[in-house]
Amino acid sequence: MGETGTVDQIMTLRGDLELVARTGHLFERIREEFVCAARDLETWSQPEARAAVGARRHMAGKDFTIRKLLSPVALTTEPGRDHLTQISGAGAQVRITATPLPHETIIMDRRTMILAGSDSPTGREYTVTTAETLVGGMYALFEAAWQSATPYESYLTGALPLVDSDGRTILRALGEGLTDETAARRLGLSLRTYRRRVADLMRTLDAGSRFQAGQRAAELGLR
Repeated sequence: MGETGTVDQIMTLRGDLELVARTGHLFERIREEFVCAARDLETWSQPEARAAVGARRHMAGKDFTIRKLLSPVALTTEPGRDHLTQISGAGAQVRITATPLPHETIIMDRRTMILAGSDSPTGREYTVTTAETLVGGMYALFEAAWQSATPYESYLTGALPLVDSDGRTILRALGEGLTDETAARRLGLSLRTYRRRVADLMRTLDAGSRFQAGQRAAELGLR
């Protein structure tokens, strides 16, 4: 950080705790627009980060805009839907995109961008930048994805199936081509229970085979 409290042009942070500690004050300084693109609701998971954004929700309206672009996986749990319904009711704009999001990003007032890296056992790595070219380029990509996405309320009418965290883990195991024995052992389930959960998921996803279940999961962004 510089003496004025702004971020350096490019800064790398490791883990959510460092992200909140080093950039939390930036959320308090948002004046015009907050945009966020994320695969699911766990990307920006620290309560402090959510609280920083949440403190601005009541300002959403004529002079302050909140836009959130998410993949369908964000709607596969009841808590996820409840959260999105809550922030939509508070004035935030939410859209769902069927196109995979290559980058999970927060942009504040078109001046500061936080780019989330891949998750890992030690936490995510985040890149924070105020470089105009980078911020402007990512904002343009966000805008293009936003225009082609479906408003949250409209997407809900598609009756997206609910899949819990264990179900998503099983879908990942299917996608990796693991044997039932290996997948069950990794998940700490008996072979019988694992196969029953697979059958339940196939019914939930209206799939006639495990291959179709994998395809359906990919379409919904669950894998």
